[in-house]
Amino acid sequence: MPSYNPPLRDMQFLMHEVFKIEEEYKALPKHAEVDADTINAVLEEAGKFAANVAFPLNISGDEEGCHLDKTTHEVTTPKGYKEAYAQFVEGGWPALSCDPAYGGQGLPFAINSALYEMLNSANQAWTMYPGLSHGAYEALHAHGSDGLKTKYLPKLTSGEWTGTMCLTEPHCGTDLGLLRSKAEPQADGTYKITGNKIFISAGEHDFTSNIIHLVLARLPDAPVGSKGISLFVVPKYKVNADGSLGERNGIYCGGLEHKMGIKSNATAQIVMEDAVGEMVGQPNKGLQAMFVMMNAARLGVGNQSLGLTEVAYQNALAYAKDRLQMRSLSGVKAKDKPADPIIVHPDVRRMLLTAKAYAEGGRALSTFCALLIDKELNHPDEKVQKDSADLVALLTPIVKAFLTDNGWIATTASQQVFGGHGFIKEWGMEQYVRDNRINMIYEGTNGVQALDLLGRKVLGNQGATLKKFGKLVAQLVEEEGVNEKMAEFINPIAMLGDQMTKFTTEIGFKGMQNPDEVGAASVDYLRVAGHLVFGYLFARMAQVSLRAIAAGNTDPFYVGKLQTARFYFAKLFPETVTLMRTARAGSKVLMDTDAALS
Repeated sequence: MPSYNPPLRDMQFLMHEVFKIEEEYKALPKHAEVDADTINAVLEEAGKFAANVAFPLNISGDEEGCHLDKTTHEVTTPKGYKEAYAQFVEGGWPALSCDPAYGGQGLPFAINSALYEMLNSANQAWTMYPGLSHGAYEALHAHGSDGLKTKYLPKLTSGEWTGTMCLTEPHCGTDLGLLRSKAEPQADGTYKITGNKIFISAGEHDFTSNIIHLVLARLPDAPVGSKGISLFVVPKYKVNADGSLGERNGIYCGGLEHKMGIKSNATAQIVMEDAVGEMVGQPNKGLQAMFVMMNAARLGVGNQSLGLTEVAYQNALAYAKDRLQMRSLSGVKAKDKPADPIIVHPDVRRMLLTAKAYAEGGRALSTFCALLIDKELNHPDEKVQKDSADLVALLTPIVKAFLTDNGWIATTASQQVFGGHGFIKEWGMEQYVRDNRINMIYEGTNGVQALDLLGRKVLGNQGATLKKFGKLVAQLVEEEGVNEKMAEFINPIAMLGDQMTKFTTEIGFKGMQNPDEVGAASVDYLRVAGHLVFGYLFARMAQVSLRAIAAGNTDPFYVGKLQTARFYFAKLFPETVTLMRTARAGSKVLMDTDAALS
């Protein structure tokens, strides 16, 4: 059976020592009173909930799955799931970072992000039920009318109700311009919505008395394509003027998807037959409103793979220390045993350190983005707000794609450490691999994220936002460039930072001649950009660790951090050389291949 220990020490290292989050929050009036003690106390309690309540249900929930009553269209979740959610609500966790105006606790997003990393390590499928509600909350908070906010936000904030996002239809996924769901205006200002949605995570369950669906649909006179999409809030049960629940709405679960992983989350086929909905935002502007939820979900999906990377690594490390197999090539290490533990073998260490580096780099990036979001939403200086928003926009596809690709590498490497036992269900590793696989697909496949990064976020503004991140790298290089102890961390990012400008310009010029060149290079480009971001963050972590050691701190944590950073730069970061070469290979070898694909 697997185990899980919340990585509180590493979270505290990032928040308090690397990003100096308490100091940052002093500049944000809303969070000026949030101190290190408060953050640590909340994270400790969050870790207890994740490890003691959500984690023990992970394997049993995967085995039991969800069950649909096709007569009532009601879904029963696995044993213990509903009760765990009740504890989650009782503890006030859904309200952690929500607006106090609607009953929220108003704590920073960075704390909420750390909570969800631990929950994802503990039980990704369960965590998706409350997790999706945050996206619905954010979309309504940003674009809902005062009436809609008053009607829905208090119950979403408390967790009394949950939310979903209903985008995908059987004939269209990412290309939402093709969707067919219809919204007919009614005399009372509501709309009757008809259509079918698929792959709706947490689309039906027994946790709460109501589920609030955010649905994309078309008005009768809507323009074709993505410019003709509107957003509607469609509750499972209609809500009366006094806030009580009314009659059942015409939206229900027609089936559950049979999946490779996340089996205890109800991935629903949603049918709408004259379902009553209310518009969110302006007509034909639904995609802009939904993007609030979609971007939150993309950051959340990266967080899912981060959580799985961490728990897979922890269990692989424990197994490698205990499993006896052969003798060390450099001589017997465990003289009192018939064989050495497999952790003595170089390739086992390579797999363990790969998972560890991707977990620690991913946590640093997730924390960095969460802090940027706090500054974007709350900093009094408009320039700081805009710079933070621009960086979050640039980093969002990297968080989604780079962290989930790395999660796949890390979970399969951790499974490999177990050898044959990794393929057996009881050890838990094969579930982490299965659960992680969806993260590379939903909320926009990683190929789509790569196109978003290169096409929209970089080339779309002639690299202006990329230059903002480049300035952060340049500042660190200038600060530590003459420090010999930092050379092994600074020189690689300084070199890649310089190469990135030429690399980006080259692809941009080729793309102007032939847009397929952007598509051909984008996936490789995103991984190069991801390594530049990770390299910058690992250099900052190394900087803090070296200073702590120089000051006389004997905590082995800092030595371990330096060893992980050295491994990352020696064994993982050099992938960028190959990636830039394959990106430059161009589109011809992909597109002029009709004979090969006939």
